[in-house]
Amino acid sequence: MDVARRSLLIAAGGLVAAAACSEAVVARSAITGFKEAITTLFWVGEPANSENDFIPNSMSYWDKDWQTHYGGLDDPERRSGHWPAGFRPKENPFYVALPYGEFTEASSLKRRVRKIPWYSPGLSPLLKNRWVEIQLEGRSCFAQWQDVGPCGEDDFEFVFGNAPQPKNAFDAKAGLDVSPAAWDVLGMQDNAWTAWRFVDARDVPDGPWTEIVTTSGNNR
Repeated sequence: MDVARRSLLIAAGGLVAAAACSEAVVARSAITGFKEAITTLFWVGEPANSENDFIPNSMSYWDKDWQTHYGGLDDPERRSGHWPAGFRPKENPFYVALPYGEFTEASSLKRRVRKIPWYSPGLSPLLKNRWVEIQLEGRSCFAQWQDVGPCGEDDFEFVFGNAPQPKNAFDAKAGLDVSPAAWDVLGMQDNAWTAWRFVDARDVPDGPWTEIVTTSGNNR
């Protein structure tokens, strides 16, 4: 089966993971801090092709050796529950990408980082490993921010400001990428609108997303 962000048939292993997810039925209108975005699939080791604007995922915005540090290819078709089949990942299999990165091309901090809610001088990593909650049709999943995208790294207004939609105009115009583990727990079968927000680590409930927590810093 040809797996792509645009369309993916859920595997049998995904049904197992979805059944194990934490299901929190919440009235979205009663929650503050959530944004909605078309959400697509990506994974550690995903090859560059037309479906992802020819962006390889053997490395991430913050980690040039991402696939090595993760422990291998996070294949969305070969799963063992919410983990990749064949190996225990060294980092959290629940991860996301959002379209903002804090560094300039010269690797200095962008000016607007001071407007990030948790910014403080010298904090490193500033964005990597941050927790995000994602909701879809009564299911709630938590994941760590491990890459920048989809298809953009300077959309401050969508990630931290008041913009209701991302600047991304490529393909599905997505504003959030999720890992195979998060995709399965949310019960996703194709690209879909989800709601997401940042959460503090102390507010993350126990679940499959806390079995392995990524703590590594920037490795650009």
